[in-house]
Amino acid sequence: MKVLVTGATGRTGSEVVKALLQRGVDVRALTRKQPKPGTFPSAVEIALGDLTDPVSTAEALKRVDKLFLLIAGIPDEIVQALTAYSLAKKAGLRQVTYLSVYQADKFLEVPHFAAKYAVEEAIRAGRMPYTILRPAYFLQNERGLKAALTGAGVYPIPAGNRGVAVVDVRDIAEVAAISLTEEGHEGKTYDLVSSDMLTGLGAAATWSKLLGKEITYGGHGDFDSFEARMRKTGNPMRETASPMLWLAHDIRLMFEGFVERGFRNTEDQTARVAALLGRPPRTYSGYAEELATEWLQRELQPVG
Repeated sequence: MKVLVTGATGRTGSEVVKALLQRGVDVRALTRKQPKPGTFPSAVEIALGDLTDPVSTAEALKRVDKLFLLIAGIPDEIVQALTAYSLAKKAGLRQVTYLSVYQADKFLEVPHFAAKYAVEEAIRAGRMPYTILRPAYFLQNERGLKAALTGAGVYPIPAGNRGVAVVDVRDIAEVAAISLTEEGHEGKTYDLVSSDMLTGLGAAATWSKLLGKEITYGGHGDFDSFEARMRKTGNPMRETASPMLWLAHDIRLMFEGFVERGFRNTEDQTARVAALLGRPPRTYSGYAEELATEWLQRELQPVG
């Protein structure tokens, strides 16, 4: 079986590629340009193309059995996703697993949530077997906070204190691989969450303990300033940030919704993920400990 993975060089897509390879699946990665050496194992087939170009997308879908469809952080997500989906149907693929977002239907004022929900509905209405994955807030977002945490001693994400559901990207990838390689997942929508939830004060307390210094929560009362900072310096949840315009407003709306209404998960949802994985999903505290250990080890490495 061969699976085409879109977004294959990104944080989530690269983990999906690994998870599929571990299950003995032939993987074709769709990339806009030739990846740097070492980006993928030699077993991965590279298809050069762009989801804004139906011709190159159709070429990438040739002799492929299934599709992992991931579109991240772009204003024309609906166009790209539905282009890929329609061409996958035309090519006769056996299944698509689509990466959406948790509670996509409850935050329709947030552009990327609304886009993903529209794609979900189109996939459900289509005639192609599908699985929809709805991941919560990525634990890996915290990787981009090193400077704020270890420097200024501030947890800068306005997560609020109602509770934000989280999930580890590695667990997303594992469920994606399961959905594409095992029976019984057609027509299913899975909420991908952990057993714990993120809060601003809780995150500050966790990092204070792990880093051995006082970490304060930056609060969630000034979204104008939060958006303005992102417009200038980029997404604080990315290690390599660059200025952003429309996405700054999108993320602002997302966190405003989290603060106002919460983004909580349930015990039943967590249990369902655990049943899929055959183990408990990874937790915020566990991932934070991984990061803190990694950062400390880097600081202790000799220079030169």
